[in-house]
Amino acid sequence: MNRTIVITGATTGIGAALREQLQASGDTVINVDIRDADIVADLTTAEGRQLALAAIRARCPDGINGFVPCAGLGPQYPSLSRITSLNFFAVRELTECLLPLLKLANGHVVLVASNSASLPGINQDLVQAMLGNNEILTCELVEKLDGFQAYGGSKQALVRWMRKLTPVWAKEGVRINAVAPGTTQTPLLQAGLDDPLWGDAIRNFPVPLGGFADPAQIASALAFFLGNDASFCTGSVLFVDGGTDALMRPDQF
Repeated sequence: MNRTIVITGATTGIGAALREQLQASGDTVINVDIRDADIVADLTTAEGRQLALAAIRARCPDGINGFVPCAGLGPQYPSLSRITSLNFFAVRELTECLLPLLKLANGHVVLVASNSASLPGINQDLVQAMLGNNEILTCELVEKLDGFQAYGGSKQALVRWMRKLTPVWAKEGVRINAVAPGTTQTPLLQAGLDDPLWGDAIRNFPVPLGGFADPAQIASALAFFLGNDASFCTGSVLFVDGGTDALMRPDQF
C-alpha cells in the first residue's frame, strides 16, 4: 500500500534519512522545510505554519497516513525563542491541526523528542508555559535562560504534551508516539560541535555504546512507529541513544 507521509525538516539529517527510507519502500513523502522542500515554510512563525497547513490540505484532500515533525533547532542556536517556537509550538500546532487529515486515512504521528528531555534541572516555569500553549510567555521566559533550557525544555514539554494527548487521540483511532535520539551525526549536531560553548559538552556526553548515531538508525525507529508492527503502541517514548538514558537514569523507566 502506497502511503502519504508528511515530514517536516526532511531536507537534511534525520528527516532526510527517513524520507529516503520511506520512498525506497514506495511511500509518497511530502517534505516541509525552510528550503529545498516540497512545501517551503518558516515554521517558527504563525504565518509559516498556516502556509504549510494550507499547502498540506491542498495536496492531501483524502488524508495523510502519517505525520513526522522532524524540523528542530539545537541548543547552540542564537535565538532561544526560535528554538521553543520550532521545537514545540510548531509541532503542537501542526499536529493538532492535521488531526482531521490523519483520521481520514487512519494515520499516525511520530514525534522527535530527545534524551535531553529527561535530564535534571529543566526550568519548570518554562515547561508549564509551553504546556499552557502560551508562546508569548514562553518566548519571554526562555530569553532569560540558556540553550540547554530552550532545547531540553522544549523536548520535555513535547513529550509531556504527547502523553496527555495520547488517551484522547486513542479514542479517535490515531496513535502518537515519540523517538528520543541521543547524539546523532547531523548538520544540527555538527553546528553544536563547532560551537565554542557547546562543542566540548557534546563530545563529553556519555554514550555507553560509543560514538554518534547515524541518522538512518533514528529513522528506522521512526519508521517502526509509522508501521503496522507498532499497531498497539501509543504514548510510547523510545530512546535511541546508545544507552545514555539508561546510564543516567538506571532506576527510572
